[in-house]
Amino acid sequence: MIQVDVARLKEHIGQKVTVKGWLYNCRSKGKIHFLQVRDGSGTVQGIIIKGVLPDAEFEHVGKLGQESSLEVDGTVREDTRSPTGVELDVTAVRPIQDVKDYPIALQEHGPDFLLQNRHLWLRSRKQHAVMRVRSRVELAIRQFFDNRGFTLVDAPIFTPSACEGTTTLFEVKYFDEDKAYLTQSGQLYMEAAAMALGKVYCFGPVFRAEKSKTRKHLTEFWMLEPEIAYGTLEDVMDLSEALIVHLFTEVLNTCKQELATLERDLTKLEDVARGGFPRITYHEASKLLATMDTGFVHGNDFGAPDEQALAQHFGRPVMIHRWPAEIKAFYMKRDPADPTLALGVDLIAPEGYGEVVGGGQRAEDLQFLLDQIKAHQLPQEAFEWYLDLRRYGTVPHAGFGLGLERTVAWITGREHVRECIPFPRMLYRIYP
Repeated sequence: MIQVDVARLKEHIGQKVTVKGWLYNCRSKGKIHFLQVRDGSGTVQGIIIKGVLPDAEFEHVGKLGQESSLEVDGTVREDTRSPTGVELDVTAVRPIQDVKDYPIALQEHGPDFLLQNRHLWLRSRKQHAVMRVRSRVELAIRQFFDNRGFTLVDAPIFTPSACEGTTTLFEVKYFDEDKAYLTQSGQLYMEAAAMALGKVYCFGPVFRAEKSKTRKHLTEFWMLEPEIAYGTLEDVMDLSEALIVHLFTEVLNTCKQELATLERDLTKLEDVARGGFPRITYHEASKLLATMDTGFVHGNDFGAPDEQALAQHFGRPVMIHRWPAEIKAFYMKRDPADPTLALGVDLIAPEGYGEVVGGGQRAEDLQFLLDQIKAHQLPQEAFEWYLDLRRYGTVPHAGFGLGLERTVAWITGREHVRECIPFPRMLYRIYP
């Protein structure tokens, strides 16, 4: 008898195996028990016919509670009706723990209850599927950049200064240095790494102290941030589109069962995977919004209704570039053709998922950055190392950031990003 993961049972048709896992559900019909057993890799149905087990054991198995841990022996039988393609003809069940009164029963619960029990909610079918897709997206991201000659560089979590302003920082006490901040972004450090390694990326947690309660915001989330020495705005748009196409293609190819569990409309994912995203300027987007009832005022950043209207107009992801400089970060390069514009780009996802990618070309001129730091009332001493990049071998360079949870929400069709990270941190939630 060999132990086999549920996901690999199809490779063992006709063989006797052991599955170690948890009871997702049990129903009985006459002299037959139908067990749904999950092991983390998937769920399989096991069938027990009375007489195969001693009567007392048969009765005990039928009374096991949801999430009881157990080991199941049986013969793998092909079943094309099953999502896994197989069933188990069970010959033995060894309960490890008989669970009673599992808090998250197979019924509807409110979001507060589920979030309070997030450690258990992760076991449900749809949450399991979301986490599997997230894992695949993370792997696909690393493969995408590794295959293009990028080097992974880990950015620090503690930083001495703000990357994008001081209003959304988590401040922490830092020994005799008085204070530090939890990073908003690894971008400035990736600019330094790009000057050493050419093409780099970081991929890890970042923190934003925005007092936001929208379905698109978390206070701790994961950010992908590539940076390219000698890169331009066009390079950023080309690379980010290629990345999105790659991620959607990979999930479509490798997560069919998870997408089916989530009841995701595959035609929407397939459309994204074809690429060819429209690219328009901020000015062109403003003219479009003027014909729509969103209340948009030219010169402002886009709100959720504006993003949704633009994405709905095109019916697919849209890239918006060349933004008013005053609403973009201090390090953005100005457009030589119009210095009032920044060479930045946002990728807006359809279906209400909003901005998924933000980036652009960085300013490489030392004096420009000195002026910007002063204008934004930032402490120059905290940025001296960053300014050194412009003193010693400055070059044009560009990059972007992609929010992992928003991307996973978009792919999986989840309404709220809180379902797309194992243990969400939000304005009023830091438990469990």
